[in-house]
Amino acid sequence: MIASTFEASLALDAQAELGEGPLWDDDAGCLYFVDILAGRVHRFDPRSGAARTYEVRRLVGAVAATDRGDLVLAVRDGFARLDVETGAVQDLARLPSDASDLRMNDGKCDPAGRFWAGTMALDERAGAGALYRLDPDGVVSTILSSVTISNGLDWSADGRRMFFIDSPTQRIDVFDFDPARGTIANRRPFVQIAPDAGMPDGLTVDAEEHVWVSLWGGGAVHRYRPDGSLDAAVGLPVAFPTSCVFGGADMRDLYITTAAVRLSREERARQPAAGGVFRCRPGPAGRRANRFKG
Repeated sequence: MIASTFEASLALDAQAELGEGPLWDDDAGCLYFVDILAGRVHRFDPRSGAARTYEVRRLVGAVAATDRGDLVLAVRDGFARLDVETGAVQDLARLPSDASDLRMNDGKCDPAGRFWAGTMALDERAGAGALYRLDPDGVVSTILSSVTISNGLDWSADGRRMFFIDSPTQRIDVFDFDPARGTIANRRPFVQIAPDAGMPDGLTVDAEEHVWVSLWGGGAVHRYRPDGSLDAAVGLPVAFPTSCVFGGADMRDLYITTAAVRLSREERARQPAAGGVFRCRPGPAGRRANRFKG
């Protein structure tokens, strides 16, 4: 049973084809997100309304803030760094496998400052992707193989559980997580989502240990209690929300990225804000993003 329902409003008309990977930088007070297919990283300051675009010039699936003030990126064939002052992009590490027909899709840092990101095939064929871990020393390890669409990631507050989505499974899964070693074990379902509700995409865990997940094709974000029961829903005027993150001065603004890529011309006319960033204040607060420590 849904306890609460909310509606999100447009915060930034980003016109992204495939907006994804929102990251709130609490030091800078701004939101970063990517447009995967355009190869762009966007920066949005909600206080001033100022926006800036960084041209990565290759597919970019996710971003994370670092402890030295720049960004680490999950790019098509590996990892790179982005200088947010100059816009310069520098390669950091390559994936340990042939990525010629793959791309990165989502990623996030764990509490120890390791950057996790996963891949998917450009044609979305089953089992072609993987989940990788980039350690602070630049070493890349394959953590999961046979992944179809690697998606939402986050950790519990104590760092002992990791949530993960492989979208076509229609599940949010949870692993036991070893914070010291950065390893996972004991995969099991946390939430099974009905196909008519949409496909699970990006997720975030709030300060109350509830899980928020964007539902691709469902036009909504759902909040699940720690026991896996549905608690709240956020409605959007667009079909394809992709991910979500809390931000703002009090960490109570829920920012939601969206996509327009699968819409027909007629659907785009009916959903003119598709590809924009939406915002609502559903009540709970989020947590500070973990930073890459390399």
